[in-house]
Amino acid sequence: MNIHEYQAKAILRDFGVPVSLGVAVTDAAVAEAAAANLPGPVYVVKAQIHAGGRGKGTFKEAEAGPAGGVRIARSPQEAAAEAAKMLGKTLVTVQTGAAGKQVNQLYIEDGSAIAKEFYLALLVDRESGEIAFVVSTEGGMSIEEVAHNTPEKIVSFSVDPATGIMPHHGRAIAAALNLSGNAVKQAVDLAEKLFTAFTAKDMALLEINPLILDNTGALKCLDAKIGFDDNALFRHPDIAALRDVSEEDPKETEAAKHDLSYVALDGTIGCMVNGAGLAMATMDIIKLYGAEPANFLDVGGGATTEKVTAAFKIITADPHVQGILVNIFGGIMKCDVIAEGVIAAVKEVGLEVPLVVRLEGTNVELGKAIIAESGLNVIAADDLDDAAQKIVAAVKKA
Repeated sequence: MNIHEYQAKAILRDFGVPVSLGVAVTDAAVAEAAAANLPGPVYVVKAQIHAGGRGKGTFKEAEAGPAGGVRIARSPQEAAAEAAKMLGKTLVTVQTGAAGKQVNQLYIEDGSAIAKEFYLALLVDRESGEIAFVVSTEGGMSIEEVAHNTPEKIVSFSVDPATGIMPHHGRAIAAALNLSGNAVKQAVDLAEKLFTAFTAKDMALLEINPLILDNTGALKCLDAKIGFDDNALFRHPDIAALRDVSEEDPKETEAAKHDLSYVALDGTIGCMVNGAGLAMATMDIIKLYGAEPANFLDVGGGATTEKVTAAFKIITADPHVQGILVNIFGGIMKCDVIAEGVIAAVKEVGLEVPLVVRLEGTNVELGKAIIAESGLNVIAADDLDDAAQKIVAAVKKA
């Protein structure tokens, strides 16, 4: 689960992490008063969307002006004017895709005099099973670009869970960022506070870009991006309450209600599979035969007819889907349950695209009989390879 920058900074502030003062607003009419309560005289007006690259983004609407989603204002009145230009408009960045995201909230923050910019992140290193720090002197830039063009400027190291965060970790950060004097002590303190926040709140990612050294020599987190482990949210109702469903794909939100593992993709062939590994293999073979999957969807091992019906509805709700492949290997999951769910869904929402069904395993003959006797225009497949070829061919023919 992701949250907005202003929410991330509120959490970090609770752990003593140095961040600028700021106010979140949803109405341009209150923006001037909100900015007036900040020290000033420079203010930063930031679009709050779940996507990076806001500063370099562009608005679809001409009246929003040529500037991106992060703007400098030199008076409360100017901050309000910029807020009025951005609220309700659609911001397109490298991470939103061409559709962009509507800006419904802004964060008006006190400006900072920046002397140097750095990059700092914490994440879970899947290879070592430890929390890792990633730091770079190239703050304010896309870390992907830095990794591609100048990988030697990225330093990373893991924290042994047996010892936890130690002073030498902060000193390693200071050395990587070429800090000296009091800034080294600040780096040690900052590393400890960020690590504590990361572990206490079950974060999956904590990215500070940029981390700055201001003209007074103080380290400050000028931006903050936090993602949480969904599986740990039951331990953090305060974090779960921060979820902004308007920033999420409606199909993924609906899938979560039915305990379905669903991720929307950019292809044209919808997939309904049981088991994450089989779902990945299904997507791979679709690509092998020259098409692209429209989603990852794992109905799980204990799906009911109702759950399968919900899954089918979610797939068909995607306007980009031009064909559907149902691939079930029945172990715990019974093929007849899948068949009944597919039929129920088709009867309810209709079937306007080709549908290929491959069933194997528990109650396979019963499942095939149910589909055959349904009278639906369903293409049967013998195995995964056969199913992938048939759905790709059917979509191209259509």
